[in-house]
Amino acid sequence: MVKGQKVVCTNDSFTDIVKAIYKQLPVKGNTYMIREVFLGREKIVKGGDSATVGLLLHELHNPPDPFHQGKQELGFSSERFAPLEEHPPEEAEAEVAVGAGAGHSGQWMN
Repeated sequence: MVKGQKVVCTNDSFTDIVKAIYKQLPVKGNTYMIREVFLGREKIVKGGDSATVGLLLHELHNPPDPFHQGKQELGFSSERFAPLEEHPPEEAEAEVAVGAGAGHSGQWMN
């Protein structure tokens, strides 16, 4: 997942503690745009070779994390989201052009 990418929420089950400290939470089925991607610290495994990927979303804003030295905004685990399948603009234009030729007499033009 990358900054600027659109994602859809697949898991909006939160504990009561999370509901109490966050101002805004994602809703399952809703689409969001990634504002920032960061390494989360909540699931760092022994040896430090694995961590969760956290996301900040353009549509949602929350208070600073009280346990983060830099007071980074509270974010969400990327595991709660799936990438939204979208075609890059050039692919979408190509599909429209191909679709526009449907029903053509069968002769190709260069």
